[in-house]
Amino acid sequence: MTQTTKEIFDKYEVRKTKEQKKSFRDYLTSLAEGYGYPVKVESGPGGSQNVVVGDPQSAKVVYTAHYDTCAVMPLPNFITPKCFPVYLIYQLVLTTVMFIIPILIMFVASPIVLEKTGSKPLYMLTLIGGYALLWLILYLAMSGPANKHTANDNTSGVTLLIDIMRNLPEGERDKAAFIFFDLEERGLIGSASYAKAHKSVKTSKPIINFDCVSDGKNILFALKKKSAHLAPKIKEAFPNTDTYTVLTESKGVFYPSDQRNFDIGVGVSALKKYKCGLLYMDKIHTPKDTVYDEENIEFLKAGAIKLVEII
Repeated sequence: MTQTTKEIFDKYEVRKTKEQKKSFRDYLTSLAEGYGYPVKVESGPGGSQNVVVGDPQSAKVVYTAHYDTCAVMPLPNFITPKCFPVYLIYQLVLTTVMFIIPILIMFVASPIVLEKTGSKPLYMLTLIGGYALLWLILYLAMSGPANKHTANDNTSGVTLLIDIMRNLPEGERDKAAFIFFDLEERGLIGSASYAKAHKSVKTSKPIINFDCVSDGKNILFALKKKSAHLAPKIKEAFPNTDTYTVLTESKGVFYPSDQRNFDIGVGVSALKKYKCGLLYMDKIHTPKDTVYDEENIEFLKAGAIKLVEII
């Protein structure tokens, strides 16, 4: 583990409050400037603060990762990028579990209270209590206490970008730029803001977005239709090995991250595999998000540097 990665885990693993984010941005800015890159912080809607390293306008490739931390949840987000029906069913089940109690209070308990007591004030009190609980759950899901363990989501992406920045040969550094997006966990707000403000980057630059890349040996590059032409170069830069299976997919794949706001977006994730062949990601958004596979970071760093050279 590199010294910068150790420092991030020790001091900046949680990046949720304004103060925590600013502290991390200051640290990141100091690192990037020390490596010789220009750095700027761009503000956007919702209080988002994107950190831009290098010049995306002139770069041949832009590497990105979100740095914000999600709220801790009792159940993990479970993502199956190559099987959308399973992902959708899980999201529906997760939503049902989260909201079943307030729904039961509003639509089952309150009518029973009215029927048994005949008291409209008591009925309204029960109904309002159900609505209040519903809004409390929504608030906790978006703005509740931070998950203190973010090894995969997305300290892995953040530290990977820093490692790429540091190890890029000086003669290649003007070919790459790096953007650390804010507010991904609240709905891709930071990346949407950047894409809206920089139309040429949105429409013409390859955006390689690393999100959750340290827990799994199946490395998926989820390509959009307009980024499918990058597949041969990605395969050249990130070849299969005895340890890693690299997939470049542009059809039948869905990965919900920041690359979706860019025309030539590529979402990169590390996935595990069930015996049935289903590729999946788990543990994120919970205290179990503690897996940080340094081999993954080294593999992806080497491939990203090679991609800069050949793209």
